[in-house]
Amino acid sequence: MTFENVDLMTAVVTPFDDDNQLDIARLENVLNYLIDNGTKGFIVGGTTGETPTLSHDEKITLYKESGRILKGRVPMVIGTGSNNTQETIDFTKEAGAIDGVDAALVVVPYYNKPNQKGMIAHFKAVAKESPVPIIIYNIPGRTGVTMAVDTVIELSHVDNIMGVKQCTNIDDLGAIVKGSADGFYVYSGEDNLALATKEIGGSGLISVASHVFGNEISEMFTDVDKGDVKAAAAIQRELTPKMNALFMYPSPSPVKAVLNYQGHTVGGCRLPILALDKEEEAKLFKILEI
Repeated sequence: MTFENVDLMTAVVTPFDDDNQLDIARLENVLNYLIDNGTKGFIVGGTTGETPTLSHDEKITLYKESGRILKGRVPMVIGTGSNNTQETIDFTKEAGAIDGVDAALVVVPYYNKPNQKGMIAHFKAVAKESPVPIIIYNIPGRTGVTMAVDTVIELSHVDNIMGVKQCTNIDDLGAIVKGSADGFYVYSGEDNLALATKEIGGSGLISVASHVFGNEISEMFTDVDKGDVKAAAAIQRELTPKMNALFMYPSPSPVKAVLNYQGHTVGGCRLPILALDKEEEAKLFKILEI
């Protein structure tokens, strides 16, 4: 499936039932809700999906059921990365063969702290074996190591590496957009850089805030496409403090609290992430004006 016009992807939460187990009915509800409210593609099993606390079998079930529910209506990208190259290859080969999977999101190896040569070797090895294209996930705040701009650009020319989810700054995003291979997708993973990323020629946003503000972000991107930067900027200014508020407590507890409050029941979080208490919810909801 093409990603050509996919400028807003949601890094979707993983819904749990009241016993903190996967809830497929809730998953179907939230996926359909998001499609109806601006989402053009999904990252299933990313950081927001709490995959560090999902078992191997739970991930496979999540990906199979998401593919069944989506039925190819929008692209589906699944999280398959780890800090173990061989395990990443094995899991990407297994999960990438599931019906409905269009690409795999592979995080820069965490904890090991490889150098740039090690990162290049890692991603080349995964790309060579993956049955689907891969998207690099560069998120230094979680991995403890930063993939350099030049490394991303080098990897953009590797067969089967289709894009990057870049969680750094607008300077890096601009350099990657300018220097990467033709057809390489450059997504920001930072909600507050949505407009800036689109304006400099990036592909768009992989978002958490789209769970709550999907229609507004989609409208903002439409304004950019129409050349109405003033209208787009007004939306970004209004959304930015609300986007930031969705990270005032460990994610995804804030966005899950909002979804539950609005009737899109997704359950709580798994330890070590705690659900928000009433006082925390009140602070969050006041900022969000809900």
